[in-house]
Amino acid sequence: MARERSLDLVEISPNAVPPVCKIQDYGKYLYEKDKSERAARKKQKIITIKEVKFSVTVDEHDYQTKKNQAVRFLGDGDKVKASLRFKGRQMAHRDLGYKIINRLILDIGDAGLVEFMPRMEGTTLHAILAPSKKSEAAPKKADPTPSATGTKPADPATPATV
Repeated sequence: MARERSLDLVEISPNAVPPVCKIQDYGKYLYEKDKSERAARKKQKIITIKEVKFSVTVDEHDYQTKKNQAVRFLGDGDKVKASLRFKGRQMAHRDLGYKIINRLILDIGDAGLVEFMPRMEGTTLHAILAPSKKSEAAPKKADPTPSATGTKPADPATPATV
């Protein structure tokens, strides 16, 4: 039947019982398959890992700044790697590093979920936070501006006429 129509017999699903075949142009089949794969690649979300680095002697303001950065990254849908490097004799006070990372996890709260609890790798303490499902699904609202509504704001210098 395919030869009569000058088309090809294309095997669509070889693992099915019985195998599924279609009579169509093979070039058109390849084009449609490639097109659907491109559309699937375009829709998938690429997750990047952003890193926020701390030290054992971090000051309060620096801690707050880096915490806010981590919350912003999580809000954008990226994972956050919180790392704290111990230098020299700071290794004797690992508990201070664990306190800082655990404080960060508590301060972030609902913005992120802990994917990997804090753990030591050499002289570095790591924790990985993933964005929570609520923050990913939250739609971003656009606030209307006066120019978008088409009305001009009233000029206070000119008197209103009746």
